[in-house]
Amino acid sequence: MTGERHLTAIDLFCGAGGLSAGLEMAGFEVLAGNDLFEAAGETFSKTHSHADFILGPIQNLNTTELMNRTGLKRGELAVLVGGPPCQAYSVYNHQRGMHDERAQLFRQYLRLVDELSPEWIVMENVAGIFSIGGGEAVHAIEKELATLGYDVRHEVLKAEEFGVPQERRRVVFIGNRIGAPICHPKPTHGPGLLPYTTIADAISDLPPLQNGEDKGPVSYVGEAKSEFQQALRGNLTRVTSHAAPRLGQVNLERLQHIPPGGSWRDIPFDLLPAGMKRAKRSDHTKRYGRMTWDGLSCTVLTKCDIHWGAYIHPEQNRAISVREAARLQSFPDWFEFAGSKTEQYVQVGNAVPPLLGRAIGEAIRLSMNKFAGVAIPAA
Repeated sequence: MTGERHLTAIDLFCGAGGLSAGLEMAGFEVLAGNDLFEAAGETFSKTHSHADFILGPIQNLNTTELMNRTGLKRGELAVLVGGPPCQAYSVYNHQRGMHDERAQLFRQYLRLVDELSPEWIVMENVAGIFSIGGGEAVHAIEKELATLGYDVRHEVLKAEEFGVPQERRRVVFIGNRIGAPICHPKPTHGPGLLPYTTIADAISDLPPLQNGEDKGPVSYVGEAKSEFQQALRGNLTRVTSHAAPRLGQVNLERLQHIPPGGSWRDIPFDLLPAGMKRAKRSDHTKRYGRMTWDGLSCTVLTKCDIHWGAYIHPEQNRAISVREAARLQSFPDWFEFAGSKTEQYVQVGNAVPPLLGRAIGEAIRLSMNKFAGVAIPAA
């Protein structure tokens, strides 16, 4: 019996590196990442100093250059991961469809699969991908990967079932060309398992802020109050990116009326935005939502805009900070996000939660080693 092989990975559409961070937690070495978002690339480079970040559209990514930079030959890469931009697939995009050129970006991922020939592949996307042409995109992905010699399975994974304090659904395709069994990760949190990680578990140690307040790096409020906080804080004593967006006066007046767990329905009619005065009370369920300490966050989007979701702090009359959004995505606090505040929110919202990435990586690693008859060391 031989030891465990070198677990290498390349991350396409890598963004700030949430999936890469998760794979590293699972014992993989991420050799390179590619994205066209410059600020995300700066974040990736700072937080994955051993990996080579390549800036630019995937259409321009040259496989020969990629192999030269990573020292790999065709067929040597353990796993190629990537999540083509989700806008064309998202249920929030009412004009989505396979005609959208962004929906064709997965073909660029397939090109690199063909040219690199990794043993394993991972693709992830939003659940809205199922609704395009009756599942056209899903069938196309699996069919074309099969043509390249990959057996592929997909499942919808719920981030909260893997310790992420957020309701988030992702479609995850896992496949390989070596005949190994394909197993998606099994939930670790939920009924009969570990308790869900709550918003209190996630952010209750971060210092209070006034609307629009930015103190720069700040100290935590006492000791970590949960295992989640302890894990994400590590040895740090101060935290960055914890600044409150500035809301206008009318929004501050609206927030006064919204209790924990409440929403736009709690706002007096005369204070509602004009468009929402015509809304049915069954509509827009998350708008102007205030979080509850013992609950889960709604899906963290690229704009934590209180007009679009439940992004109001459980107690303080303000929207959540970039750091709070990052905690709800399970990013460690040593992740320092580059770019403007707007760009930082985009990086956080676009990311695969690192804890979900770790679960995916561990599932693949387990299958790899079982197939090879290798004893599995701790990650």
